[in-house]
Amino acid sequence: MTNLFGEFFGTMVLIIFGGGVVANCLLSKSKAEGSGWFVIVTGWAMAVMLGVFSAIATGAPQADLNPAVTFAKTFLGVYEPGHAIMTMIAEIAGGIAGAVIVWLAFLPHWEVTEDKGAKLAIFCTGPAIRNTFANLLCEIIATAMLIIGIFVIFSKSVGTLAPGFGPYLVGMLVWALGLSLGGPTGYALNPARDLGPRIAHAILPIAGKGDSDWGYAWIPVVGPMAGAGLGVFICKMAGVL
Repeated sequence: MTNLFGEFFGTMVLIIFGGGVVANCLLSKSKAEGSGWFVIVTGWAMAVMLGVFSAIATGAPQADLNPAVTFAKTFLGVYEPGHAIMTMIAEIAGGIAGAVIVWLAFLPHWEVTEDKGAKLAIFCTGPAIRNTFANLLCEIIATAMLIIGIFVIFSKSVGTLAPGFGPYLVGMLVWALGLSLGGPTGYALNPARDLGPRIAHAILPIAGKGDSDWGYAWIPVVGPMAGAGLGVFICKMAGVL
C-alpha cells in the first residue's frame, strides 16, 4: 500500500507541475500567457523530476509515475501482474487528482478563456495533424526512446549514480523528448498523464469547456504501452539489460 500511495502522490505532483505549466502558458490573463513551447517542455521536465522525488519520498522506490514504465518493468520481473495493474490504477488516479488541483489553481481563468481546445490541452494531448497511424507511430517511437533512455541511464555500464541524481537525469530525458519528438502529438508518453487528466476534464465543471476528444484518447494509451514493449525488446537486443 505504501508503494501504491507513493505512485499516486508522485503522479499527482507530476500533473500539478506539468498541467500547471500548460495552463500558465495557455489560459487567458495568466501572467505567463503565450510563453510558448520551450517553457512548456521545460516545465514538464521539472514536473517529472519533482514527481519522481515525491514518489520515492512517499514510499514508491520505483517511482514509475507511468503505466508504460510499470509495464516495461513487469517484463523484467520487477512487478507481478496483479501488483502492476494496481500500480497503474494508482498512477491514473494520481493523474486525475493532479488535474483537479490544476483546475482549482487557475479557477477564474477558465471562464475568460474562449479557446476550448486550449482548455483541453491543459489536461491531455492532441495531435498537430490528425492522422491515426502517424500519431500512434509517433507515440510508440517517443515512448520507446523514453524506456531506452531510462534503462540506459540506470544501466550497469553507466555505473552507480550519486543519490538523487537519477531523477534529475530522467527529467532531462523527458525535456529532450519534448524538444525533439514532442511536436507531432504533444508527447504523452504516459497513459496516466493523458487518461487521468482527460477523465478529470470530462467530469469537472470547467467553464466553457468542449468535449474531451475521446475518439483520440486510445492513442496516448496504446501507443505508450506498445512503445514500452518495444523499448524493452531493443534494450535486451542491445545488451543494455
